[in-house]
Amino acid sequence: MQIYKAHVLFTPDRTRFEVIENGYLAVDEGKVVGVYNSLPASLQDVPVRDFGDKLLIPAMNDMHVHAPQYRNQGIAMDLELLPWLENYTFPEESKFSDTAYAERMYRRFVRDLWRFGTMRTVAFATVHKDSTRLLMQLFKEAGMSARVGKVDMNRNCPEALQESVEDAIRDNEALVAEFGEDELVRPIITPRFIPTCTPELLQACGNLARKYKLPVQSHLSENRNEIAWVQELEPESRNYGDAYDRYGLFGDTPTIMAHCVWTAGEELELMRKNQVMVAHCPTSNLNLTSGMSPVRVFLNEGVPIGLGSDISGGHDLSIFRMMVYAVQVSKMRYCQDKSLAFLTLPEIFWIATKSAGTFFGKVGSFEPGYEFDALVIDDKELNHDNYSLLHRLERFIYLGDDRHIVHRFCRGKEIHEPKV
Repeated sequence: MQIYKAHVLFTPDRTRFEVIENGYLAVDEGKVVGVYNSLPASLQDVPVRDFGDKLLIPAMNDMHVHAPQYRNQGIAMDLELLPWLENYTFPEESKFSDTAYAERMYRRFVRDLWRFGTMRTVAFATVHKDSTRLLMQLFKEAGMSARVGKVDMNRNCPEALQESVEDAIRDNEALVAEFGEDELVRPIITPRFIPTCTPELLQACGNLARKYKLPVQSHLSENRNEIAWVQELEPESRNYGDAYDRYGLFGDTPTIMAHCVWTAGEELELMRKNQVMVAHCPTSNLNLTSGMSPVRVFLNEGVPIGLGSDISGGHDLSIFRMMVYAVQVSKMRYCQDKSLAFLTLPEIFWIATKSAGTFFGKVGSFEPGYEFDALVIDDKELNHDNYSLLHRLERFIYLGDDRHIVHRFCRGKEIHEPKV
């Protein structure tokens, strides 16, 4: 057992922070035992690691990111979704047939997730099995938890990125055989989105998810042109979400759908019913002219939600920055519709930590039984004299950066900088 002493802050629910000044947090076998204002007599002999005046908070979870697009972040931000994919994204992803190139890019990507305090990631790789395996191995080497998807697609993309249904099944099963029982890094079934997958491939993905009890990730209702395209390709579906649902890809197993900017009506109700998680990616939605996702509606309807950086549609890997953008986007929605209250600080922190963490189990909080994923924040450079602990945390979220994160933990183990 180990005890950590610091100013402890976390959100047990979305309405409030739990704040323990100079608190003690006990961890045993990687899980939180309890948080205390003073050390109980029964724990007096347990070693204490004292972080002094620093903040101790749950680590970040990135619920939607394209690892092979890491090199492209900040490029072609003046395009909409479909031309951006065709002219920039697909050409870059084609390079990942070369595992030497993939290793250079993926090592930098994993290191920078570490820099920004993201200890859990749900990532798209590419169609290439070997480079996908490499990314999974790099996460394991770093000690950081991830769900990594070998992307599946066989139409409406460059020939170099197309695969047969048989190859998709074989390659996914090879990764399941290697990583399917791993507690730290596991596969996730990843049809890129309906426009790039034939019905046969979508059905194969649904079958794989059910057979191996694997989670699913894809994109949903990001862009109006995309939604119209899906309706042409799947004319029998009632909506975009229903098109996935027909193939067992919409909540039959734990599912994340990125964006959901235009989700409403029957699609929203299906998400709520099937408990499909939204990965809200505010910077990507702004950069690609997609729109402003109705996060308040998801919260009101009980739809699970987390935050995603969506590199490289998004231009910033920091989930702290995603919190800021998400609040700002919600305020713009509020300007248009006063019935949709903008997000508060406890709400967005809860979305980034405990709500997102449910996809991994008991993750994202310091309540007893939760896995100890944590960051230690040294905010003295931000001139925090006379600020409350909550205001110190808020100032770090808005003004701080990776230099202020001095310790990182995942599943109870301190995670040191991965080598590049």
